[in-house]
Amino acid sequence: MSIIDVSPEVSLAYETFGDPADPPVLLVMGFGAQLIAWHEDFCRMLAERGRYVIRYDNRDCGLSTKFGDHPVDMGAFIAAVSAGDIPAALAMVPYRLTDMADDGLGLLTALGIERAHVVGASMGGMIAQTMALSCPERVLTLTSMMSSTGESEYGRPSPEAQAVLFTPKPADRDACIAAAERELVWASRRYGDATALRELAAAGYDRAYYPAGIGRQLGAMILSGSRADALRELRVPTLVIHGLDDTLIDPSGGRRTAELIPGADLLLLPDMGHDRPRELWPTLVDAVLTHTA
Repeated sequence: MSIIDVSPEVSLAYETFGDPADPPVLLVMGFGAQLIAWHEDFCRMLAERGRYVIRYDNRDCGLSTKFGDHPVDMGAFIAAVSAGDIPAALAMVPYRLTDMADDGLGLLTALGIERAHVVGASMGGMIAQTMALSCPERVLTLTSMMSSTGESEYGRPSPEAQAVLFTPKPADRDACIAAAERELVWASRRYGDATALRELAAAGYDRAYYPAGIGRQLGAMILSGSRADALRELRVPTLVIHGLDDTLIDPSGGRRTAELIPGADLLLLPDMGHDRPRELWPTLVDAVLTHTA
């Protein structure tokens, strides 16, 4: 694991797998999740089949730069958004998805990579879309996984999934690990794995427990608005992957993304939720490899 400056304000923690001479694939993780959520074995599967894989911690997560000087009161933020007081909500959040997209592009620049295939999951899919929209010349292909377009009528979470998402994580290590099982609410019905969720939570807690960043990332995601009009004009080759068991970002989010982006391919997986079960890695890896060929 290395840390590199990508701008005067932001340093990102990252890891690479494979041969730098191979086509680069940048993996962008989602809301509140560290780079380890892209499992090392998954990354190695891609690398062993001819891709130079880069995974990294977004700002305000893991070992990357934190914005602790801008605390966000989640209750006040949600109240402002719910009341339609967008100026108040905007004032609470110090950055947007465009800034997070600039981080990813800055990482590529710092690594000497001019163009890369970009794969984003969940909020990472939104960041990846924003990267492709802001600098299409630097994105060879886009893969948007279990994500959406920023339009409020698509990709809505179920009430149960939203309740889990907004429930604060316990500060105690054992309680935090046990609470990870709540995420089964949006996992694959067939392959949902409580043990794997607990193991990831334990690894994440020990590596960098930082719940304070969640509010700022959530604010960036909510306040960045709809990308619908811009996506209609996107000319980057795009693959959209979505699990039909997903209750955190409803599959309508994936369908809408593929509908808007000209020529996009849509892969709907019946046994995937808002997760990437190990049993589906061969399918996902094959899809990414085909798309990035």
